[in-house]
Amino acid sequence: MSNLERDPDELVCTEGTTDLNVEILAPREVPLGGPRAMLVRRTLPQRQRSLIGAWCFVDHYGPDDVRDTAGMSVPPHPHTGLSTVSWLFTGEIQHRDSAGNEAMVVPGEVNLMTAGRGISHSEVSTQQTGELHGVQLWVALPDATRHVAPDFQHFAPELLEGPGWSALVFIGDLLGQSSPVETHTPMVGAELRLSAGTTFRCDVDATFEHGLLLDTGPVSVAGQEVNQHDLAYLAPGCSELVLEVHQDTRLMLIGGPPFGESIVMWWNFVGRNHEEVVQFRSEWQDQITSNGELVANGRHVSDGRFGVVSNEPLAPLPAPALPNARLRERR
Repeated sequence: MSNLERDPDELVCTEGTTDLNVEILAPREVPLGGPRAMLVRRTLPQRQRSLIGAWCFVDHYGPDDVRDTAGMSVPPHPHTGLSTVSWLFTGEIQHRDSAGNEAMVVPGEVNLMTAGRGISHSEVSTQQTGELHGVQLWVALPDATRHVAPDFQHFAPELLEGPGWSALVFIGDLLGQSSPVETHTPMVGAELRLSAGTTFRCDVDATFEHGLLLDTGPVSVAGQEVNQHDLAYLAPGCSELVLEVHQDTRLMLIGGPPFGESIVMWWNFVGRNHEEVVQFRSEWQDQITSNGELVANGRHVSDGRFGVVSNEPLAPLPAPALPNARLRERR
C-alpha cells in the first residue's frame, strides 16, 4: 500500500522506550485516494512511537463497502528499504510488482513483498469484492540487508484453536507454530480471535516489544482496557501475554526486538538520511516522467531502480513534493 498523503510527515524513527506497562496509540484517519477515497486508520508511525520491533507502519481499514467508495485502487508506486505485509479479513486484492510477481491477497493468507534496493507495485481490489477489511503493515530492513534484491513470499498458515480462541501465525513463532516466511530481523505476526468471556494466555519472547491492534474489542491487557481500533504497545520484559475479553474480539499481534537503528521514513521510502530519500524520489520521478510530465498512458520512461509493473493499466503515482526543510538525518 502507498502512503497517499499529499504532505507526508518526515519521521526520524528511533528505538522507543516507555515507563508504562501498556501504551495506547490511537489511530488517525487518512484517505486512500481521491473524492470517494477509502479511509484507513493509521496507528504507526506516531510522533511518540515510530517502531515496534522492525514494524514501522500500520494501516487498518474497513469493513469498507466498495459500492460506496472506490475500494482500494493504488497505482504503481515505489518502495525502498522495507517489506510490506498484506493481511485481509474480508475481500480480495490484486497485487502486481515490478519483479514480475502477480498474486491475490485473500483472507487468512499473508503476502510479504521485500522492496530491498527498490521495487514498484500496485494494489487494486477486485470487482468481486463487496467488502474490504484488513491491515497493511511495513517492516523496516536493517542496514546490513536493506539493499537486497526484491523478493516476494506467500504463506497460508494453519488455523490453531484452543478453548475460546483461534490463531493464524503468519510470521515468526507463537503458540508452538513456526512460520516459514523469511524475515531480515526476528519478529512475530499473528491474527487472534477470542470468544466472549475468554482469558487467553500465551508465552511470548521477553526480548520482544509487542503491539496489539484491536480490530474488534475491547480487550483487557495487563489490567488496562484497550479499545477498538487502538494499538497497544508493550515494552520488552513480558514473557506471558494475558488477554481478557467480554465480547467476541479480533486483534493483530506484532512484535520483535527493539530495532536499534535510526531510519528516515518519508512517503514510501525508508532510508538513513536526507540525501538518500531525495535521491530515491528523484529516481522515481525521472523513471515515470518525460520533461517533467507524467508519461502518457502511465508508461514508464525506463525501468530504473524501481522497475516497471507489467500488465498494469493504472498510471504510476507521482511522488509528493519534498518539504521545504531538510529531512533530519539519523541520530
